[in-house]
Amino acid sequence: MKRAIVVGASSGIGLEVARLLKKEGWHVGVAARRTDMLSEFDCFKKIDVTDEHADSLLFELIEDLGGMDLYFHASAIGHQNRQLDDRVELDTVYTNCIGFTRMIGAAYRYFLSHGGGHIAAISSIAGTKGLGPAPSYSASKSYQATYLQALEQLSNKNHLNIRFTDIRPGFVGTALIDDGNSYPIVLDKFKVAKDIVRSINKKRHVRIIDWRWRVLTKLWRLIPNFVWRRLPL
Repeated sequence: MKRAIVVGASSGIGLEVARLLKKEGWHVGVAARRTDMLSEFDCFKKIDVTDEHADSLLFELIEDLGGMDLYFHASAIGHQNRQLDDRVELDTVYTNCIGFTRMIGAAYRYFLSHGGGHIAAISSIAGTKGLGPAPSYSASKSYQATYLQALEQLSNKNHLNIRFTDIRPGFVGTALIDDGNSYPIVLDKFKVAKDIVRSINKKRHVRIIDWRWRVLTKLWRLIPNFVWRRLPL
């Protein structure tokens, strides 16, 4: 039986992906800071990715599950922060950069010593360009995408059997954007979760969800930086 760990599964995309994997026959272990929604799964554990011992807790969850073939990382925070509140900016870095690095690195080292596996993670289309309303969030998502790409290059160089899938959704209707601000082209979390599971099964390297965001991000990349810096987002 295939075994998957989903970190960041207390709600939103992470929870729906975990449910779909379970429906497909995966043996699923889940983790999050809040565990009230996790008892429906085979194994669960309270893990805060910003905790310096979070990687050890991940290894405990893997042992409880009996192994791991897929690590899926959905843990993230993000806010518009036009006033550049320092707490918001730093909390975003701690979760989306430091916590992300800690957990993805732990999964990589596990697969390194167990013959390989699959690492999938949600970055975002927000990492395509620096977004003025959400500086730390867009920067952290660019970091995540670059980190995954670098690890895939490292894995290939060393002929390791570790696959990677970088999931880049547009705005998704979850609590993450339930902040009173308006967002364009908001995606349904259930459809996004189905797309993610399909992308994992097809072993895609990068998946931008959905087609409208694929078009928009291509256009964003064509905009010269001297123009982008002046856009009133």
